[in-house]
Amino acid sequence: MSRIHPTAIIESGAELADEVEIGPYAIVGPNVTIGAGTVIGSHSVIEGHTTIGAANRIGHYASIGGRPQDMKYQGEPTRLVIGDRNTIREFTTIHTGTVQDGGVTTIGDDNWIMAYVHIGHDCHVGSNTILSSNAQMAGHVIVGDWAIVGGMSGVHQFVRIGEHSMLGGASALVQDIPPFVIAAGNKAEPHGINVEGLRRRGFSADAISALRGAYRLLYKNGLSLEEAKTQLGELAAAGGDGDEHVRKLIAFIDASQRGIIR
Repeated sequence: MSRIHPTAIIESGAELADEVEIGPYAIVGPNVTIGAGTVIGSHSVIEGHTTIGAANRIGHYASIGGRPQDMKYQGEPTRLVIGDRNTIREFTTIHTGTVQDGGVTTIGDDNWIMAYVHIGHDCHVGSNTILSSNAQMAGHVIVGDWAIVGGMSGVHQFVRIGEHSMLGGASALVQDIPPFVIAAGNKAEPHGINVEGLRRRGFSADAISALRGAYRLLYKNGLSLEEAKTQLGELAAAGGDGDEHVRKLIAFIDASQRGIIR
């Protein structure tokens, strides 16, 4: 049975599954669907064409599913889709998509999104990420699985943050961070492989060694990007545990539109 505070406003058309909790003075709009066991804190506003999965915890004063901060937006019924078991803390803002992109903003599962984070229109956040307090993502940003974004960081529109990468606090990111790489600074620069994070997630010593070798090729050997990619291709054919991960690194570089940090 759902627990809805008597001061909360649940507009006609909203769909709430079992065991949903809605705190005092929260507002849930008419085009919102909320999955089982999700908790909405007091004074939060859940609006737009928004679908929220199961067992999420949304803190007080969050603004979820608001209109895109895009001057081209003309009220189209674009969407926000949030998965399961996410923690979204106080004063976070997450906006719906725009028709100029795919029309949808997405958040995966098991993410830890701290206070005052902003996730702009058409962003796609994977699963198991950590977005630290006051991290700010402009529109069309992609954050890969297991990535960490430090507090007070700003991410330029259309930038991609690769899986298992880490962006240090108070950084300004204007180009893509390849998977597995640590970056920090204003403007953000590469600072090695996220070795500790990879160990915690069960990467083998052989895989980590291969990624360290890939990092040297990409950043330390004085190679042009095309030269580095050629040698990365050779490394990816070495026959070890790291082959798949190096191939992911190559594919990420090939798909980059804004270029990678270098």
